[in-house]
Amino acid sequence: MKPLIERPRISTRLSSLSADECLHRLAMEEIGHLAVVVDHYPQVFCVNYRLDDFVVVFRTRIGGRLLAANHHNVGFQVDHLDPVRRCGWSVLVRGMAEDVTDRDGDLTAERGRQLEIDPWVPGEYPRIMRIIPAKITGRELTTGDPDSLTDFPGYL
Repeated sequence: MKPLIERPRISTRLSSLSADECLHRLAMEEIGHLAVVVDHYPQVFCVNYRLDDFVVVFRTRIGGRLLAANHHNVGFQVDHLDPVRRCGWSVLVRGMAEDVTDRDGDLTAERGRQLEIDPWVPGEYPRIMRIIPAKITGRELTTGDPDSLTDFPGYL
């Protein structure tokens, strides 16, 4: 089936992001996707988070499915996409998740409590989870000529 609007071919380039670029982009955003195995099946959850140095921190409910991540390997992905320009970036954090809520006097837990993580879904989220990265990778898709982005036939 032919698309309704023919899009002109835009030259794009896919490149890898450095570790510093990945951390910078993680720090810019506040919503990511946590991949964890629950009941033997992978599940993906959208979570609000903050970056604390190079560690991803988020909050969850008591007894929530996200606690299944505690002391397990997880994936955490953050994307920023521009569908009009057909470009964007993606950062993937692979590491171990841990619940640090009950660590009294622990600097890591205290720092997690100080972060302003405001979940969008109403309710109590008293558990503080963090992801200790084993590996952080990222890719960026960029466009070539920015003038070609508005050169659609019939574009006003």
